[in-house]
Amino acid sequence: MRSVARPTGRAAAAIAVLLGLLVAPASPARADPPVCDLPVASTTQPGYLVADPDCELNGTPFAPIAGSATWAGILDGAAYRIEKPANWNGELVLYAHGFRGQGTTVYVDNPSLRSHYLSRGFAWAASSYQTNGYDVGQGVRDSHALIDLFRQRTGTRAKSVYMTGASMGGHVTAVAIEEYPKAFVGAMPVCGVLGDAELFDYFLDANVTAAALTNTRITFPAAPVDPGFQEVYRQQVLAELPALAPGTAARQLWGDVVEQRSGGVRPGFDAAFTYWNALPSIPPLNTVPFLFGLYPGLSGGTAGIAEGNVTSNRLTLYQADDNPWLSRDELRLNRSVLRVDRTDRPSRDLSGVPRIDGRPPVPVLSLHTIGDLFVPISMEQEYARRAALNGRSRLFVSRAVRALGHCEFTVDEMSRTFDDLVTWVRAGKRPAGDAILDRRTVADPRFGCTYTSVDRPSFGAPCAR
Repeated sequence: MRSVARPTGRAAAAIAVLLGLLVAPASPARADPPVCDLPVASTTQPGYLVADPDCELNGTPFAPIAGSATWAGILDGAAYRIEKPANWNGELVLYAHGFRGQGTTVYVDNPSLRSHYLSRGFAWAASSYQTNGYDVGQGVRDSHALIDLFRQRTGTRAKSVYMTGASMGGHVTAVAIEEYPKAFVGAMPVCGVLGDAELFDYFLDANVTAAALTNTRITFPAAPVDPGFQEVYRQQVLAELPALAPGTAARQLWGDVVEQRSGGVRPGFDAAFTYWNALPSIPPLNTVPFLFGLYPGLSGGTAGIAEGNVTSNRLTLYQADDNPWLSRDELRLNRSVLRVDRTDRPSRDLSGVPRIDGRPPVPVLSLHTIGDLFVPISMEQEYARRAALNGRSRLFVSRAVRALGHCEFTVDEMSRTFDDLVTWVRAGKRPAGDAILDRRTVADPRFGCTYTSVDRPSFGAPCAR
C-alpha cells in the first residue's frame, strides 16, 4: 500500500475555504503552513472525493502542537492523520469518527482529546474511512489499518494500542476489538451505538408508537413506490404533530413509552424529550422533529447498508411504566401499533450492519449522556446485558453523564474516563461505574452525578456537591 501523491495544482484559497477542501504531504512537522488543496478522486470508491487531510474543513491547517511530529496523507481512498509527541510513551490511540451522512466527500479530523493524549505521551491516529453512510465495517478496516500505517510512517511500532470512537465510531470501536482481539489493550466508546441494530429498533419504536397514538396510517417501507416518498412521509408527520402537542394525553403516553424504550425512567427525561422534539431532524427532513426523520421505513430498515430490513418490533411490548400489568391505554397501543419483522440481521462479518457480540477481549470503559435520544443510553444497557451473558461483565464499565445532547461531554469528563481506562489496563484495577442495569439506580434523582463534572442548567436539578 502507498500514499497518494499530492497534486501540484492549487485552487484559490477562498475557494478552498468555501468548499472545505484538503489533501496533504505525508511528512513531519513543517515550518510553513500548507495551502489547502481541492479534494481528489478516491482511488477505491467510484464517485467519492477525499478532502485534504492537511487542512480542517474551514481551511485551518492541521499543524503540530507542543513539539509533536505529524503525518497526513491519503491511503487507499481514506485520508489519515497521525501525531506523535516528543515524549512518546510508546502507546497509540486510534480514534473512530461518527456518522457523517450520505455525502460523497470524506474527511479526517482530530479527536477531542488530542491535547490530552499528547500531554500524557500518547500518539494518536485517525481515518476518514473510505466511505460515508452507516458503513461500520469500512470504519473498522480503515481504523485497524492505521496500526501498520503508524509503523510505516513513523518508523516505530506502538507497543500497545487503544481504540476509541464516538457515536457510530463507538459501534466501530466495539466491533474492532472483537474482530481484532489481539490488536488492542483497551477501548473507550463514547455516546456509542453499542447495541448494533437495536438502535434502529428504537427509531422504529418511537415512530410507530407516535403514529398509533395519533391514528396516523404509517407504512413500512414508507411509500416505496412513490418517487416523492420522503415528502409523502413528511406530510404524514406534520399531520400527526398537533395530536402530539405538549399537554395532550397522546404526548404524555408517547413520551412515557419512548422513555422506557430508551433506557427506562431516569432524571432529566422530560427536559430531554422536549429538547429533542424541538430539534429539527436530519436533512432533507429538517422540517419535522428530530426522531421522525430517523424512521427506518425511509430506508426499508437497511440503514442504507444492509441487504434487508434489520429492524423488528414483532415481539416488542410497549409500556409506559415498570408495571408488568398493562393498562387499558397500553393494551390499546400494543393492539394498534404497526408491526414490522426483519428480513436481515446484523452480520457476523464486516458487511452490512456488523453485529456486536458483547465479548470484549480487553477492558472497555464507556461514557454516555442520560438525555441523549439520538443514541440513547439503552445502547449501554444492551451491551452490558450481552457482556453479562458472555461472562464478560468484569471487562465492561459504563458511566453516565447528566446532559441532554448527543456526545455532550466536557474535556474533563472525557479525559478522566481515558485516564481511568489507562490505569485499568496498566494496573489491572477495574474502575468504578454506574449500575446501568439496575432500574432503581437509573431512576434515582442522583443518577449520573458521580461522573458529571459540570452541571448543565438545561438538564434540570444540579447535583449536590
